[in-house]
Amino acid sequence: MAIGIDVPMPPEPDNPEEYDYEKCPFYGQLSVRGQTREGTVVSTDMAKTVIVEREYDVYVPKYDRYMKRRSRIPAHVPGVLDSLSVGDEVTIAETRPLSKTKSHVVVEVLDGDA
Repeated sequence: MAIGIDVPMPPEPDNPEEYDYEKCPFYGQLSVRGQTREGTVVSTDMAKTVIVEREYDVYVPKYDRYMKRRSRIPAHVPGVLDSLSVGDEVTIAETRPLSKTKSHVVVEVLDGDA
């Protein structure tokens, strides 16, 4: 529980001299605050970034039914969690803005379906 939420601590980085400590919540100074969400990795095309998609239901009172919605959230991948692939279930946590579109960081890999 080193980062303030109950997630397992990943192993230390292999190359401490080349590791990006500025954007790592486990071994760096990146603070994790706000919401944590679970979702599925749908894209790993960008460097150090994944797109996490989560589906949720929204109630529509007019029809007295629920409809499905989805949101796609770009999240930073710390160097100690580099082995992500499409289909992995992950937990992401909110943090300060890391770039124009990234304000979340991957903190836990739940399981891999890929």
